[in-house]
Amino acid sequence: MELYPALLSALRRLMGVALAVLVVTVTTARVEAQMVAVVVNGEPVTNYDIEQRIKLDQLATRKTPPRQEVLNELIDEKLKIQLLRRYNIDGIDKDVENAYTNMARRMRATPKQFSEQLERSGVLTDTLKSRIKAELIWNQVIRGRFQASFQFSDKDISAKLEVRKPDAAETVGYDFTLRPILFVVPRGSPPAAFEARRKEAEALRDRFQTCEQGIPLARGLRYVAVRPPVVKTSADLPPALREVLEKMEIGHLSNPEVTQQGVEIYALCGKSASAAENAPAKQEVRNELYKQVFEKHSKSFLQELRSQAMIEYR
Repeated sequence: MELYPALLSALRRLMGVALAVLVVTVTTARVEAQMVAVVVNGEPVTNYDIEQRIKLDQLATRKTPPRQEVLNELIDEKLKIQLLRRYNIDGIDKDVENAYTNMARRMRATPKQFSEQLERSGVLTDTLKSRIKAELIWNQVIRGRFQASFQFSDKDISAKLEVRKPDAAETVGYDFTLRPILFVVPRGSPPAAFEARRKEAEALRDRFQTCEQGIPLARGLRYVAVRPPVVKTSADLPPALREVLEKMEIGHLSNPEVTQQGVEIYALCGKSASAAENAPAKQEVRNELYKQVFEKHSKSFLQELRSQAMIEYR
């Protein structure tokens, strides 16, 4: 019986030591996370910032980037965001939110759902938004600072196209007039609800013969939104969708697609040859030239910013 109190006392001492070790370990981890790795023009980059960016990169690429590579990326990001002090860029925070919302939409999620998905992976929303903000600022600055370099003549484009794809030089592009038709599905509905609406969309396709006859028909359906006309050129569209629309007859509907809001189809209400400069092949060359010039100026201007910056490693 005398051993019992002694055993309890020993256990209490052991538990106290274990708790103390746990507290010290957690505290040490927090301190290390808050430790500054580098200061960029007076603004710190902490170990926690580096850990967050590594997790974001892992989520995006399924690979673990080298720590030094991530640190350099965060230094560049600081320099880009600090350009707001030099250049007047209005509405950047709104642009960040719009870009974040569009990213969530591509994941077929609301911004809140997308944020929750990130947090379950250990990534804070601000980590991604900071990267988005830096790139939006950088794109505007490079385009504005080197604006004249991005003006490409038809002669330049045709010459490059002749070398790369001679047969594509005469390819005709089209302007497509589309009417988006959305079969609304309430948020949080089960997959069966989307399948039911998809069948309704297929039924409309069978009855839809012309836009003049079909648009009023679609408007008469329950919980269906017919949106205003939009005009898309061949160069604006992904190759797969462009091919589908080029083969579609005017007055017919595309295949149903499941979106965040429900099931969407497109009525092709017009198709005409677009201006020669909007031909897909020419737009492809124009985008390639733009990318080359952008990367050239981006690299040189970033080197200039780094050479002028006060970067202190800790």
